[in-house]
Amino acid sequence: MKTVSKAVDGRLDRSTRLAGGMGMPVAVQDAEGLLRRAVLSCLLWEDLFYETGKSVSENIADLIPQVSPSVCANIAIEAREVQKLRHVPLYMVAIMAGLPKHKAYVGDVLSRVVNRADEMAEFLAIYWKVNSGKVPLSKQVKIGLASAFSKFNEYQFAKYRGDDKDVKLRDVLQLVHPKPNSKETSELYRKILDGTLETPDTWEVALSTGKDKRETWERLINEGKLGALAFMRNLRNMEQHEVSHEVIRHGFKTINPRWLLPLNYFSGAKYAPRWEAEIQDLMFRGFDSIQKLEGTTVFIVDVSGSTSSGSLGKKGEFSYLDVEKILTVIGVEMCEKAIVYATAGSDGASKHQTKLVPTRRGFGMSDAIRDAGYLGGGGIFTRQALDYVKADLKGVTPDRIIVLSDSQDCDRNKALPAPFGKKNYIVNVASHKNGINYKGVWDAEISGWSEHFIKFIAGYEGLNLQETSDEE
Repeated sequence: MKTVSKAVDGRLDRSTRLAGGMGMPVAVQDAEGLLRRAVLSCLLWEDLFYETGKSVSENIADLIPQVSPSVCANIAIEAREVQKLRHVPLYMVAIMAGLPKHKAYVGDVLSRVVNRADEMAEFLAIYWKVNSGKVPLSKQVKIGLASAFSKFNEYQFAKYRGDDKDVKLRDVLQLVHPKPNSKETSELYRKILDGTLETPDTWEVALSTGKDKRETWERLINEGKLGALAFMRNLRNMEQHEVSHEVIRHGFKTINPRWLLPLNYFSGAKYAPRWEAEIQDLMFRGFDSIQKLEGTTVFIVDVSGSTSSGSLGKKGEFSYLDVEKILTVIGVEMCEKAIVYATAGSDGASKHQTKLVPTRRGFGMSDAIRDAGYLGGGGIFTRQALDYVKADLKGVTPDRIIVLSDSQDCDRNKALPAPFGKKNYIVNVASHKNGINYKGVWDAEISGWSEHFIKFIAGYEGLNLQETSDEE
C-alpha cells in the first residue's frame, strides 16, 4: 500500500497562496497526492484553521472522481486501518458509490472499513447526507453492508445497536437483508429486529445499574471486558472511585492498544498524570522490539499559530501542535539519533524564530517542545528555519530531515524551502487543500497522525524495521 506522495510537477501555482492567501505559492500536485492530503488526517466536517470542514469534504468529493478507483479504495482502507480514522473512509465509500467507475469497489471496501457494528448505521447516515435524503441503497452498498454483518457477534451488536441514534442497527438489517449462514445467525438477526439482544456487559451498562463503582471497574478489568480506549478515558474516573492500583496496573499489561491513536495516550497522561509512566510504557510497547531507524534524524516542529490556536475535533481538547508533539515523541523513540528544533516566526516582520529543543524521551520530549514557547507567535517560515538549522549543525549533513507541519508556509518570498538532509520529508498533520510539497524539494510528503510514519519513511528508503525478538 502506497503511503507517501511525491510531487509530480515542478511548477508553483502563483495564483493561489497558502496560509489563507498570505503565504508561499501552493505546490502543484496530482489528484492522488491532494486526495491523500485531504483524507489521511481528516476529522470529517471539522473546521481547520484556514478552511472549513465543509470545504474539506467538498474537496474530497471533487478529487475522488479524478483518482483511479483502486487507489481510492486503498486510501480509504489506509485511512481506517493505518490512520485509525472512522468517518472519512465511510464518506469516501459513499462518494464512490455514486461514480460509475468506482462503484464496483464499494462492496469490498465498505466491508473492510466497517470495524465496529455501529459504523454500518453511521455509513447510512453519511450516505443519505451525501445524497440529500433517504435514497435507495445501491447494489454494492447492500453487498458491503451485508458482508459486514458477518464480522460481529451478539455482544458487539448489542453494544452498538444505536437505540438513541437516528439510524439504528435494525434499520440497516431491514434494508440490507443479509443471508444468515446458520440457525444461530438467523436467531441473532431476529433478536436485532425484535430488540431482544442480550444486554451487553459494558462499562456503561455496568455503571448505570447502581452497583458499587469500584467493584464494577475492578471486575471489568480483571475479566478483560474493558477496551483500551475506555480504559484510557476512564483512568481519572477509576482514581476517583479508588480502584485498586494493582488492578489498574494489571489493566495496562493486558489491554490491546491496537486502535488507540497517539493522542489517546496524550489525553490519558493529561487527565491522569499519576499513570504517566504506565501510559508511556504502553505507548512504547510496540516499539521495544523494533530496530531503530539508523543514522541522524533532524525533526523540525512547526509551533506556529495555525497549529496551536485551532482546536482539533468538537471537544477542542487538543490542537495540531499536540499531534506534532506526540509524533515527535514517537519519532525520537524510533530513531537511532534525533535532533529536535521548534520553529515559527513573526508574520509582520516575515522572519522565522527557531530554537534547538532538548532531546528527551517520552512525554518529556513533548514538554520540551511546549517550553520552547510560541517563537514569534505567527506562522512558519520553512526556508528560513532550514537555513538556520543548517548553520546550527555546522556542516553536519543529517541522514534525514523530517518537518512536522500543517504545511501552510507564511513566507511570501520566492525562495523555496531548501532541505539539506540526505533524505527530506514533510509530515502533514492537517487537511488543508494545498501545501508545500514542491517537486525537487522533498523526497516525499506523508499525511496523517499515525504512529507508523517512521515505518513509512523506512519503507521509502528501502529499509525494513525488523522485529528483533518474538516477544509481544
